[in-house]
Amino acid sequence: MKPNFTKDSDGLIPAIIQDEKTNVVLMQGYMNEEAFAKTQSEKRVTFFSRSKNRLWTKGEESGNFLDVLEIKLDCDKDSILIKVKPSGPVCHTGSDTCYNESNTSQDIINKIEQIIKQRKENPIESSYTSSLFKKGINKIAQKVGEEAVELVIEAKDNNDDLFLNEAADLFFHYLVLLSAKGFQFTDIEKVLSARHKNA
Repeated sequence: MKPNFTKDSDGLIPAIIQDEKTNVVLMQGYMNEEAFAKTQSEKRVTFFSRSKNRLWTKGEESGNFLDVLEIKLDCDKDSILIKVKPSGPVCHTGSDTCYNESNTSQDIINKIEQIIKQRKENPIESSYTSSLFKKGINKIAQKVGEEAVELVIEAKDNNDDLFLNEAADLFFHYLVLLSAKGFQFTDIEKVLSARHKNA
């Protein structure tokens, strides 16, 4: 894999950074041959900063590194797509992406899953989610069942607000159950995608 750095006189080509799990585009930077080689060898995204006129590893100051999982070139080999695992917010504004996609449904699910993970790994006494994990898998599974029954009951009536709230409750407890079993919603998406291909 060798990008063509000779097309532009400055020796730079764009590098598009994409979240490996969500496929959300996080940011774009530029790489020269040296930055690309460092990114490959260290498995962390390094750009060439045009403003600083030097190599710049994303996260060298904030600690929010971009760990490389996959690198692809476009057909002309003058653009790079890098799939990464971000270790924190990507944009300097504190947002997950520089493209202000914080209102996408996938982003909301990701944020909820991150909160669930935090409550699981760092329990808080007053947290309802932490209390579920403390009670164990049987209680979590039971809550999913209870919420499912409540959703079915509301589905038979005509109160849309109550129905949507029960649906949200069920989905939240479903995400907690996935986390308790060591999975994320993206694992379910992969199963659904495979089924769709075979449909």
